[in-house]
Amino acid sequence: MVNKKWAVKRLTVNLTSTEAQKLEEYCAKTGRPATDVIRELLRSLEVEKAEVSEKSPYSEVSELARLKK
Repeated sequence: MVNKKWAVKRLTVNLTSTEAQKLEEYCAKTGRPATDVIRELLRSLEVEKAEVSEKSPYSEVSELARLKK
């Protein structure tokens, strides 16, 4: 039986080679999988409190996170 808590959404993220290398190095250093690292970073975002300007490169992500709630 599939644990529905984790079978909610699959996401593909395009990273630059520098970003991918940084993630790989961090994962190797900490012994944690990239999925866990990315999930923790997403959980740490303070979407509700942040004022998002139209010029923010993260405005679309913040808006999507807000709409998901």
